Amino acid sequence: MKRRFRALALAAVLAAGATLAAPSAFAEVEPGGWTSYSPSFTEQERGCGQINGLTFQLTCSTGSGDQRAERRYATYTSGSRQFEGYFRISSMSGTRISLKQTFNESSAGPFFMLAVENGGRLYRVGGGTIANGATVGTSVRVNTVHVVGSSHKTYINGSLKLNISSPGGSFYDKFGSYRTDSGKGPVTVQWSGVNFWRK
Repeated sequence: MKRRFRALALAAVLAAGATLAAPSAFAEVEPGGWTSYSPSFTEQERGCGQINGLTFQLTCSTGSGDQRAERRYATYTSGSRQFEGYFRISSMSGTRISLKQTFNESSAGPFFMLAVENGGRLYRVGGGTIANGATVGTSVRVNTVHVVGSSHKTYINGSLKLNISSPGGSFYDKFGSYRTDSGKGPVTVQWSGVNFWRK
């Protein structure tokens, strides 16, 4: 009887451990009313940009020209959209590399660009520091919550770091590695856990 009880207790502990280890299907910030979806995407390799699955590389140290390795997702024009993804920089001797963009087709330019400097500072291109600690080998979770015509919020590791106003128009999400105007490679960025929600 004791053996059976111990076996059942061990099975319960193992099951609980498996539950804790499993990634949540509802890991989004600002929970409530979101519906998961999978927008289509295209890949963009330009200059010395290379894509291998969810690994995005700039292999050169060129400080000019179009150097990018990115995924560009389908356009949306209304409602609330949430992006979630984890990035880990596995090597970086360059600096000022864009990791995630919300692109405004209506104004033919990036509305929001999250970039990283060598040393781990995350910042908004054209703005200030968003967070620190995105050093080589560190996994960082990024969520953007975009309400078209109202607001665009950026969360780092689940904490709200930036809340800006958003115009209306047509937008799309991009992520990967992209040389900013003042940046250069080389850099290798690995993304994982990419999810999208809408409401």
